[in-house]
Amino acid sequence: MRPPLADALDLAPHPEGGWYRQTWVSPETVTLPDGRVRPTATLIYFLLPAGDSSAWHRVASDEIWLAHTGSVTLELGGPGAAPADAVTTIVVDSTTPQALVPAGIWQRTVPTDADALVSCLVSPGFDFADFELADKPGEPSPT
Repeated sequence: MRPPLADALDLAPHPEGGWYRQTWVSPETVTLPDGRVRPTATLIYFLLPAGDSSAWHRVASDEIWLAHTGSVTLELGGPGAAPADAVTTIVVDSTTPQALVPAGIWQRTVPTDADALVSCLVSPGFDFADFELADKPGEPSPT
């Protein structure tokens, strides 16, 4: 079922789980060492409805999570070929309203009991070509 806030903010389903919409792309670009060109930064809304989670994934850029409403629990699974079994947990909420997920680090969100709305600022800017979903046996698929 589509959450009312997803309608209000014109959000679409995200491949990792949850709902999103890109709200800003820097007009400035940067050429990465491997020749790829990216905006210097991008920004999205990300809505995680109560009880939902995201799949393990990683991006090739640093990602800053910014809290708006509710609470998001991030699990960080390291830089290896697959997410590590031992994880670091960060709660992004009104007490810790910003969190950094460094480039190349596996991450996922875990369910909470209330809807959470955050923004994610990615630098260099996000591109789905730089996005990787994990194939970790035994992990539930996002709903």
